[in-house]
Parts: sequence; structure tokens; C-alpha cells
Amino acid sequence: MKLYHSDHTRSFRALWALEEVGASYELVMMPFPPRATTPSFKDENPMGTVPLFLDGDTRMTESSAICQYLAERHPEAGLAVAPGDARFGDYLNALHYGEATLTFPQAVYLRYSRFEPTERRLPQAAEDYRLFFRSRLRWLDTQLLRGAYVAGDAFTIADISTGYALMLARRIGIDDVLSPAQHDYLERLAQREGCQRALARQVGQ
Repeated sequence: MKLYHSDHTRSFRALWALEEVGASYELVMMPFPPRATTPSFKDENPMGTVPLFLDGDTRMTESSAICQYLAERHPEAGLAVAPGDARFGDYLNALHYGEATLTFPQAVYLRYSRFEPTERRLPQAAEDYRLFFRSRLRWLDTQLLRGAYVAGDAFTIADISTGYALMLARRIGIDDVLSPAQHDYLERLAQREGCQRALARQVGQ
């Protein structure tokens, strides 16, 4: 297996998942954004984005899907929830909520507060999407009233999807919108050995 990754981007989900399942893999670090810094990367991934995950003939570019793939290909890690389990709906919802609902407004916030040239930045749009992110966190609070993790009392691969969005919020300075329960949840995730190994791998340790 091989993962193309840039520091602290969405591909961290895949890196963390690889560490949690205990897989052997090759890590290829890419300067961000790879489509601009490494044009030849488009030969591997025409979108020029990370993650790019390779496993034999399998090629994947969606971070949450890679997490699901790894959890289901490595059932011994105990990080997937089976369809017959009462937690299955919460598990699937959280797995996709992390990217589709939480990371999307963060990406817009970053674009219009930092990534665009100064003359194209839109402070009001950035603030609107910061508040949009805050409103979309409400579902997570309802889940954390029911257990320590998004699908109950046990950590699953869905916590990587959701947890990365909270880590990104902290990294870009909008974690003031997190509730006390969400801060506590983030700390639980950050203490996991798999998360700590993934953080060390991306800086070459």
C-alpha cells in the first residue's frame, strides 16, 4: 500500500487509519498544494489532490472512503460496524458527516480568509462559513451525549473522519466554536497511539 499525503490535510484521515489498522505502507509526502507544487503528480492523480491511496490495482482519492476501505479490509482491528449492529446508522452517518458536513465549510472559510490573494479575500463570507461550521457541529453534541465516541462507547473509523475536522478547526484557529464536550472528545482522540504515530510519520519520525 502507498499513500500520497500533505501535512495536516484531509489525507491525514487515511494516514491515521493506516496506523490504527496496523497496515504496512509506504508514505509519500507531497508539498501543498501538490497540483501546483508538483505538476507531475497529475500523472498519478489527474485531480492533483491528496490523498491518493494505492493498494494493488485499487486507487482511491476520498479520505473518508479510504478509512472505510481500511476498516473493512482489516476486520481484526475492530474499527468497522457491521450492518446488523444497532450502531450501524450512526457509524455511517458520522463517517460521511466528517467530510461532507464539517470539512466543507472549513474549506470555504480557509479559501476566503487565507488562500485567495488579498484583494480577492471576502471576510464576511469567511465569517459566515465559520458560523456555518459551528451550526453543523450540533449533531456531534447529540452523539456525545450518548457515548464517548460518535457511534457509542467504542472508537471506530468514523471517529477519524469526524475527529479530523475538529483537529483542522484547532489548527486554523476556529476551535472557539467547539463545545466543552467536543473539546473533550478531541482530546480523547489526540491521545490515541494511532493518532500520535500518524502525526509523527508526517514529520518523518
